[in-house]
Order: sequence, then structure tokens, then C-alpha cells
Amino acid sequence: MPDRAKEFEDLLQGMTYAAAGFPGFAGVRVLRPIGGDTHFRVVVRFNRASNLAAWRESEIYAEYTERLARVVQSVPRAADITGTQLDRRLALAILPISGFVRTTVSGIGLLLLGAGLALIFANTPLSDTYERFWETSATIGIGRFGITESLRHWVNDGLMALFFFIVGLEIKREVLVGELRTVEQAALPIAAAIGGGLIPALVYSVINLGGGGAHGWGIPMGTDTAFSLGIISLFGTAVPVRLWVFLTAFAIVDDILAVLVIAVFYTDAIEWFALVVAVALVAALAFANLAGFHRWPVYAVLGLGVWLAVFESGIHGTLAGVLVAMTIPARSWINASEFLRRGREAIDDFESSCEPGVSILSNETQQRAVQELEELSEAVETPMSHFQHQLNPWVSYAVLPLFAFANAGIVLVDGLGDALSSRVTWGIVAALIVGKPIGISLFSWLSVRVGMAALPASVTWRQIAGVACLGGIGFTMSLFISELAFGASELAHDSRVGILIGSVIAGVVGYVVLRHVLAEPAADSEPG
Repeated sequence: MPDRAKEFEDLLQGMTYAAAGFPGFAGVRVLRPIGGDTHFRVVVRFNRASNLAAWRESEIYAEYTERLARVVQSVPRAADITGTQLDRRLALAILPISGFVRTTVSGIGLLLLGAGLALIFANTPLSDTYERFWETSATIGIGRFGITESLRHWVNDGLMALFFFIVGLEIKREVLVGELRTVEQAALPIAAAIGGGLIPALVYSVINLGGGGAHGWGIPMGTDTAFSLGIISLFGTAVPVRLWVFLTAFAIVDDILAVLVIAVFYTDAIEWFALVVAVALVAALAFANLAGFHRWPVYAVLGLGVWLAVFESGIHGTLAGVLVAMTIPARSWINASEFLRRGREAIDDFESSCEPGVSILSNETQQRAVQELEELSEAVETPMSHFQHQLNPWVSYAVLPLFAFANAGIVLVDGLGDALSSRVTWGIVAALIVGKPIGISLFSWLSVRVGMAALPASVTWRQIAGVACLGGIGFTMSLFISELAFGASELAHDSRVGILIGSVIAGVVGYVVLRHVLAEPAADSEPG
């Protein structure tokens, strides 16, 4: 294989071109070996199983399979992976979605674990221990310069700011190079997010009009990005690319709208001096960006200062995460061509100084080449990408599961009857399973109807409706706003019961609807 690499690459390219001219062709992606793996995987997608079968029975397919067998170490194998677990994994690998989405989806297991443990602790004799633990006070700082909060508040006010920082970075990336970079592309998901926020809030408000829980109208506005993406990922490559993009975009915009609601409507009192300091620090971050400061520690230190000032101002600290994200540079210090030129020079220096039996520890030329490559890699990577790559796994695998463990301790053994008779509970359930789908679908349809947006190619209104149902999975965002709206009152318990019931129903309904509509083109539909 190594001696015939060029011939192999030419064959792969030829087969790709040949497949592209075949009826029903929907795309192809070559997945190259990673790490110690030596296998290439060529994923060819067709719009119908009948077209896939025709491709596999064609003379062109047989010819390329035979030619490939002569240049590879093992006989090429072909398999229809539609509906398999491999189908789901490859969907995340080949679709043009960001690392944010992939990491978010892969962290769902830990998020479920955190929520499950919280439910177990809250409904066993360990419930008092669970509550005492999260109400334990912890101080960060020294003396009067320290901040003392319960562990639960440190998770909600501190660690969740990192989550919203990552969300802010993803929004910025989408605006600059993604699906929100033009008005036409952004109109549909923005309209969906607005409808998905307004209609559920209205449904909740009508049910709780004049009641003690009226203040909780913001609870059903958010969408749990992780769970909604996780459910749609179960359908693998059967999901049209544009439907993935639509769900991701509107869920992220939805979270930003929720942050604005928190900042404006769930802030009791404002400490103006601290707020002025926060504004000054954000201005300093913006200046650092414009002045060309590229080192990420500058933004990390000033960003921490913004969070502290926003926290002290009385506004929820999570707003700081979004504000700081907007100031992070999205440009690299050197361009790609400069990176390639200097990188090749460093590699050439490394190679030319190789001596048999000599360790790199005693080879200064190789050490300098390695350091040069490290510096070049840092210079070509934007600070925005750096923060995303470094923090996204921590947020998905640690912050969100911790948040779920701290806030999903819903008591179901005692008090469930009272919760089921509460207008708060049913207001949230109705808002999530009725208000969300109607709001997302209606505002999406209106935006297309009046000419503001266009329905993406290969996406149907039935598929939009299925995704709209998934929008009713409030969970993380709803629990977050519930804590702000009701604190530790009895209404908080009622709201959490409503969030759990509504989110579960929304997830099940969304899955059932999508399973039906994604199979609609034909019983033999979708890619292989």
C-alpha cells in the first residue's frame, strides 16, 4: 500500500466522480485513518435504497472494487449501514457540523447520569445528605475580597458561565462562517427561536394568569441543545444535512434569547458601579481584539474580571460568558500560507538533523524545530478556536453533568400529588409540548410565507414540525431559569416536576414524529 499510495488516491477520486454521476447520488466522504488505524472508509450516500442497490450492482462499482483490491492489503468490503449504530457515528463524522455539536452529543450519557443520580438521591433516605451537600458554603478569595456561595450557586453562577461562553463562541462562529452569516440563512432559525420563546411564554402566562407562579413565564423558553441534538443523531445519515443545521442554529439562538430574558427580567437589583466596571472591562477586551492582541491568557484574565463584575452587579453571571465570547478574536496571527511555508522549513530542519541513535533530548536543532512548530500552531489557531477546543469537552463532560446533578433532584416520592395539581406544573408541560412546537413551526412558516426566509432544500415542513417537537426539551435551560424564578420555594419543586414531564414527553413525541417523517420519501429510503 505505501508504494502505491498515488494509484490508490487516484482510484478513490475516480470512484468519487463516478458515484457523483449516478442517479440519486447524495454525497460521498472519504474517512482517512486516524492514529494506529490503517483502514480507509468511503461513505457513499444515496437518496433511496433502490439507487444504492443499483450503484452496487453496476459495472462501474464492480470495476473500481476490483481495481482497489489490487492495490490494498485487504479485500475491500461493502456494507449497507442504514439504521445501524455505525450509521449514527458516521453521521456525526461526515456531516458539516461543528465540533461543538459533536462534543455536545457525545456528552449526553454523562448528562443523563448526572440527572439520574440527582433523582435517585432526592428520592431515597440520602435526600437530606444530597441537599446539605449542595447547600454547603464555599468561599473563593481571601477575607473581604472573597465570595461565599453555596456549592449549587457556584455551579449555577460560575461554571454555567463557561457553558454560555461556549454558546456565545458558537454563535459568533455561525455568524462569521456558518449558517447565520447571511440574512437569508439566519432568518429561518432566528424566526424559529423567537416563536419558540414567545408562544411557550404566552401559553404558560395564560395558564398561570393571576397566580403566584406567573413570574415563571421564562422557564419554558429555552431548548436543551444537548438532548435535542442527541435524539436527532439517533437517525444517523437519514437526517438531511440542512435539518441538522436548522436544529443546531435555532437551539443556539434560543439559548441566547434565554440569557437576555435572564438578564432583563430575572435581575432583582443592580449595583451600578460594578456594572460600569463590567462595561469597562468588556470595552478593554474589545480594544485588545482590535489592537491585535492574540495571546489567549489576556482574554482569560479580563474575562474572569468581567464575570466577577457582572456577578457583583446583581445580574446573573452567565451573561458575562456571552459578552466575553463576543470579544474573542476570530482571526489568526499568521495566515495559512505563512504557516505552511515556515512549517515545512521547520520539518525540513528536523529531518535534516536526524542522526541514528541520537535522542531528541541532545539534538538542539530538532528541539528548536519542534518549538517552532508549536509556536506556529498557536499563531495560526485563532483564540476563538483555542477556547472552543480547550473548554468544550470540559463543559460537555463536566459542567453540564454537574449542573444536572445539582439541580435535577426532583422529589417524586413526596409532594408529587401537590405538584400535579399545580398550575405551574401544567403551565410548563403545556408550554413545552404544545407551545414550543406551535411557536417554532408557526414562526418558521410565517418567515417563509412573507419572503424573509426560504425552506432549505431537501427539508420538508413535516421534518420542521418534528424538530419543533424536540425544541420542547427544556431540561437544562428550564431548570436554570426555574432556579432564578422561584429559588427554593415550593413553586420551584412544581416547576421542576413540570420540566421533567414536559421534556420527556417532548423528546418521545419528537422521536416518533421524526421516525415517521424521515421515512416518508419511501420505505426503502435514505443513504447507504
